[in-house]
Amino acid sequence: MDMPHDAVLLRIFTSVSDRCGVTPLYVAIVEKARATHLAGATVLRGPLGFGHSSRLHKGNLLPLAQDLPVVVEIVDSEQKIDAFLPILDDMMESGLVTLEKVKVLQYGRRRDGFLRRLKDRIAGHPPTPTDAPQSTSAKAERASRLSRCA
Repeated sequence: MDMPHDAVLLRIFTSVSDRCGVTPLYVAIVEKARATHLAGATVLRGPLGFGHSSRLHKGNLLPLAQDLPVVVEIVDSEQKIDAFLPILDDMMESGLVTLEKVKVLQYGRRRDGFLRRLKDRIAGHPPTPTDAPQSTSAKAERASRLSRCA
């Protein structure tokens, strides 16, 4: 886990039927977020919802008539989110946008040096101390963490 850091969560509420030109709005938002190098975006599709108009957004038997609610979430630094808002404003005709200050804890294995370690193993070089097998206490800590998740 990295140290917690401040960020902003940009949440965009729209529907599957909303468009930006001929492209679904949620797709256009994610593509533009990627093109502007934001940290990441996630699209969440809901089975039912309503907004300001009080009209229910729900599924339909016909796949082309779907009007499901969609939420796009983007988390990045305040500066990058602020720079993205005018772009988003040009794309949206309707919907709701919320901004929240958040603390980010990022989990996951870093891939720093992965290719180097892979090449070393293929070439038969001994592992460096960071590549060495985990100690028994590290294995016990990992097992304890995994048991909490079960």
